[in-house]
Amino acid sequence: MTGTLLYPGTILSLSADAADRLLAASNGDCALLYLHLLRQGGRFVPSHAAKVLQWSPERTQAAFDALVKLGLADQRETAEPTPPEPPMPEPPAYTAADLAQELEDKDSPFPALVSEVQRRLGKLLSAADLKQLYTLYDFLSLPAEVILLLVNWCVEEMERKYGPGRKPRLSQISKEGFAWRRKGIDTAEEAERYLRRQDQLRQRTSRLLPLLDIQGRQPVDAERRYLNAWIDMGFPDQVIRLAYERTVLKKQSMNWPYMNSILKSWHQKGLHTLEAIQAGDTSRRSAGPAAGTVNPPAPAAPGETERRVREDLERMRAYLRAQNEQEGG
Repeated sequence: MTGTLLYPGTILSLSADAADRLLAASNGDCALLYLHLLRQGGRFVPSHAAKVLQWSPERTQAAFDALVKLGLADQRETAEPTPPEPPMPEPPAYTAADLAQELEDKDSPFPALVSEVQRRLGKLLSAADLKQLYTLYDFLSLPAEVILLLVNWCVEEMERKYGPGRKPRLSQISKEGFAWRRKGIDTAEEAERYLRRQDQLRQRTSRLLPLLDIQGRQPVDAERRYLNAWIDMGFPDQVIRLAYERTVLKKQSMNWPYMNSILKSWHQKGLHTLEAIQAGDTSRRSAGPAAGTVNPPAPAAPGETERRVREDLERMRAYLRAQNEQEGG
């Protein structure tokens, strides 16, 4: 008997409003999926929900869509876990003898690479610098031409941020080189494609900054990530300006996370032009103050509601028993 007691901390809370909506919908799949979402703290991972409930992906998604229409789930809560990247092995501890051997090899492009990097950075490389450069060349297997493109990119970025004459350290170049390798940028073609894309993003960003009333400075890294995400979503300049105006109207100043939430909401709804957004605003206003809410269906016949309640409760109990057995197993 003790195993059936509802101890504090093991109880899932269901509001009366949510229960009323579920019962009025007369959809057992909705009730079970809602119970699962309560169990998961509101986070909807479609593959996990389908596995737990032993449903097909289509049935799981249909139940979630029904919950969204009932106002009991948020489309933005959908999230599949991103598999972690496998950790990269530690690079070898290169010795002075390893470097000397490579620098004396007349068939190796490494000596010429060292000379060009020294020219580009305007200094002789130290032993520590040489080891980091050789790590890019040998351990990451980046071709010499890719490393030169990497060095040039890092130099240009440093000068853009801090002014002419500022040069990056080899440790900064090495960090960016590892990032390139993780992104699969390991050929001259891939590097050139990546740099063209970065140049396009930089030009577009420079046009967006005045629209956000940012003058006389470059965006910091966190701001740049927001801007790049909005560009990738496909928003034209005037839509980004509209989101900015709505942000300032609501927050009285620029608030990057809030503005990002506006643009993400439009993106998820497929609204990417001023016309589409204004049409969506008009339809919401014409729907009146109850727009977006779900009108409950007509009351069920006497006795029918009680039958549904019993069936839904039995489904929930069966689900809880399955959950307990799964955890206990």
